[in-house]
Amino acid sequence: MTNNHRLCIQSAAIPAPRFHYSPCVQIGSLVQVSGMIALDPLTGQLVSGGVGAETACILANLQRALADYKVSLNDLLIARIFTTRFEAFAEINAAWEAVFSGDLNPPARTSVGVSALPLGASVEIEFTFVQS
Repeated sequence: MTNNHRLCIQSAAIPAPRFHYSPCVQIGSLVQVSGMIALDPLTGQLVSGGVGAETACILANLQRALADYKVSLNDLLIARIFTTRFEAFAEINAAWEAVFSGDLNPPARTSVGVSALPLGASVEIEFTFVQS
């Protein structure tokens, strides 16, 4: 694959996008995952339970799609977290630390408070990977 060739990747392991966009795009060794909200993989509906539950669902969905995206958590360069509930960020951190603990080095991370997210979600996370 040349560096200027763009590959759009879908994963059957997670809910399909509800709008017209590519959930994952690869150019060369760079793999960009579009912002994910907490959609239940069985129903496609937004999960309930607050920001911690939403974050855990997003991270679980990401892990389900990693094989299709041909990356691993060790390839994760940066995650960008958007939340409408910044005052509850400790719950986001708890779900994050449940995944990025032990010998797994966490990626760089940016966190931004926003006024609204798609489908009434409280958390959205986008991910950038570099294949090793």
